[in-house]
Amino acid sequence: MTMKAVQCLEYGDPKNLVVRDLPDPVPGPRDAIIAVEAVGLGYVDGLNVRGAYQVKRPLPFIPGSELAGTVIAVGSEAPQDLVGKRVMALAERGALCEKAVVFAAQCTPLPEKFSSVAAAAALVNYSTAIYGFETCGHLQPGETVLVLGASGGVGMAAIDVARGMGATVVAAASSDERLAACVKAGADLTVNYSGPDWRKTLEAVLDGRRLTVIYDPVGGQWSETAFRCLAPGGRHLVVGFAGGEIPKIPLNLPLLKRASIVGVDWGGHVRAEAGAAAVIFQRMIELVNGGRINPQPSATFALEETPALLTRMLNRENIGKPVVAIGKAV
Repeated sequence: MTMKAVQCLEYGDPKNLVVRDLPDPVPGPRDAIIAVEAVGLGYVDGLNVRGAYQVKRPLPFIPGSELAGTVIAVGSEAPQDLVGKRVMALAERGALCEKAVVFAAQCTPLPEKFSSVAAAAALVNYSTAIYGFETCGHLQPGETVLVLGASGGVGMAAIDVARGMGATVVAAASSDERLAACVKAGADLTVNYSGPDWRKTLEAVLDGRRLTVIYDPVGGQWSETAFRCLAPGGRHLVVGFAGGEIPKIPLNLPLLKRASIVGVDWGGHVRAEAGAAAVIFQRMIELVNGGRINPQPSATFALEETPALLTRMLNRENIGKPVVAIGKAV
């Protein structure tokens, strides 16, 4: 038996990815085989295809890691009752395929109200936001949060999670179109940070509110400006450097503001702490079931559209979190 899969045969432009028939995977003793229904894609997936990520995946490989689907087989040492359950999981051996092999211990069963496309859209970005706001940032109801790069998949998840935790959210992005998408996602206030004086614009938007938390997946020139707007005692959450430049914030600023700069490395957290991913996934499901967050993809695409989709993501032309729908994609 064979399955369709996207495969990277050489590092480079995503347009060189191929969709081909590969043999069905066979589970190892602790593995589960998932009939994939949805795969969430992020900027890092494009970097992996280019060979530009900090850890290169050996060629050839199937891109993608965030999936949801139904378990159709398990290995001899895996829980047999997983078969037939709809789950979400991180697929270290590739997700953009009709049947993926994952470690059974990494499968989290999904409630009926949490669709596969929503789960695939949420898996990494929402986990990072939950870990960032709850564990690293200790966000409290009534606080004001500034989300940089708010129109991307990471930013959209941060808007939803911060709102679900009772915060007022200021979304920062580079165009009116992107800011409109942020408002639709739940942002209370917006600021266009493409201009040279966006600090003054932000201060006007805040209108006296104390900015206590910054969620920063962008870095570059925007980080220091944002930090200078942070209220005394605030927390600047460092999530990534999508802007391409690692900022160098003068240490007198956190000293004078009595403020914290906190690293949010969810991937490092789950690698260091056994079972940490499952804890966050269960927290995510709890928030979904309670109606406090509502993960959704920005759009869904077919498997064959993956090369063009990853190209758009690398060119920063995408808004929100795209999902590749496979099979029944409930």
